[in-house]
Formats: sequence, C-alpha cells, structure tokens
Amino acid sequence: MRRATVVIADRHPVVLQGLANILGSESDFEIVASCGDAASCIKSILALAPDIAVVDAAMPELAALLNNSFSGSEGHSTRLVFFVSSEDCDLVLSAAPAGHSVLLREMAGQALVQCLRAITDGETVVPGPPTDQAQSREQSTNPETALAVLTERERQIMRLVSRGLSNKEIGRRLNIADGTIKVHLHNIFQKLEVGNRTALAALAISHDDRANSAQDKPTQARSDSVTSER
Repeated sequence: MRRATVVIADRHPVVLQGLANILGSESDFEIVASCGDAASCIKSILALAPDIAVVDAAMPELAALLNNSFSGSEGHSTRLVFFVSSEDCDLVLSAAPAGHSVLLREMAGQALVQCLRAITDGETVVPGPPTDQAQSREQSTNPETALAVLTERERQIMRLVSRGLSNKEIGRRLNIADGTIKVHLHNIFQKLEVGNRTALAALAISHDDRANSAQDKPTQARSDSVTSER
C-alpha cells in the first residue's frame, strides 16, 4: 500500500512533535519534512510535492508565501490542511482558498488521522457549523433512533467509516465504485444531519457501545439471580 507523504509546519515544537508521533504511528502516512517557519515549509512543499501539507494557519507570512509560491504552479498536487484553534476557525475559514481543508487543534488524534485519510482520498474537510455539532451531540444520545432511517447498505458504510477506512478501501470491501460511496455518504450525512466523517464515526461508535451494554445487562441479571438462589 502506498503511503501518503506529509509535510508538517508549526511555530510550536511541541505541536510538531505531537503531529509526528500521531502520524508516525500510522502505516499509511510518511512525514517527509517537519518545519518551524513559513519559508522552510514552502521550500519543502515545492521541493518534495507531498500529498498533504498540515500547516499552522497562524504562522507569520505563511498565507502570503503560499499565495506567491502557488500562483503559476498549475496542477500542484499537494492538498493544504490549515491547523487552527477553535477560536480562530471562523477567520481562517473565511480567508482560506477554496478546496483547502481546515482541522481543529482540539480534535482527538484518531479523529485527525481519519480526517487526513479522507483528505488523501480527495475530500475537503472543514469543521461543521455549531448547529450541526449540536445536532450531532443530540442525536448521539439516541443513536438507535437516528440510525433507523438508514438502509442496510448505508449502515455497512457507516461502520466501515468508523473503522477509519477510506472511500477506496470501503469500495474494495463492498465491491462498489468510489462515486457510489460518495453518493451513499451524502445521503447518510443528510439523513443523520452530521457534517463530516468524524461526527459519523462518533455516532457509529456510540451505537456500538450502547448495543454492547444492552447485551451485557441480561448476563448480569442472570448472574444476580443465581447468586440470590444460593
């Protein structure tokens, strides 16, 4: 399996180390450069042409350098991912060029990995609006009701998304085309009113946790009954 190459850039060494640790433990990512300033970040992107560049959106002069360096670089394949804090998210979303992804620094490591896999697969990932997040939290309290609107095929796809599989991997597993996967995901997002794969995975995991808990309760009840008879 081909590994996705990644350039990471951030002003803070601890963030760089954290990203390196998270992505370094995944077999499908390879960090080819770690940069602490905007100039070295741009040089690395232009020289190495990585699949993904995860960059600190607040890094001084980065936006100007990106605009200057990428203007005239038609067909550049690197997908830019702006790594931002939640308080700066709206500002970055309004200023980020179309087609670039935005991820939050506050997200969990596995959620970050899932988002980067989706980006590698050609998707654009941005945080959903607060209303979408609130709806997702509300639905996650009753996942059985939410999931009842899905078809069996949509449930299969949701479970595979929760395991971190990309669209291509899901297509191979279910023997259906990438385009069909995207259509199913679009329908799933609309039915469940979630904004991205991360929220969908969280809902699936919540459903599985509740199902496992429900299966454990009868066993516990039988055990208590046997104890009382003794």
